Amino acid sequence: MGVIYILLTISIIVAIIFFVVFILSVRNGQYDDTYTPSIRMLFDDELVKEPKEKSSVSTKTKQS
Repeated sequence: MGVIYILLTISIIVAIIFFVVFILSVRNGQYDDTYTPSIRMLFDDELVKEPKEKSSVSTKTKQS
């Protein structure tokens, strides 16, 4: 039973250490993305599809 208490204590200490390191890295800007915003404008535009009615009208006028 004593081993469980020791392992539980060690696991809580390790979890707290990882949490503190994570918080410090976020505050220092480790996870800031400085590259993507500069190229986002290249990928913002989506393909615009023509409605089916327009395409059928244009094919009818081409056949006449």
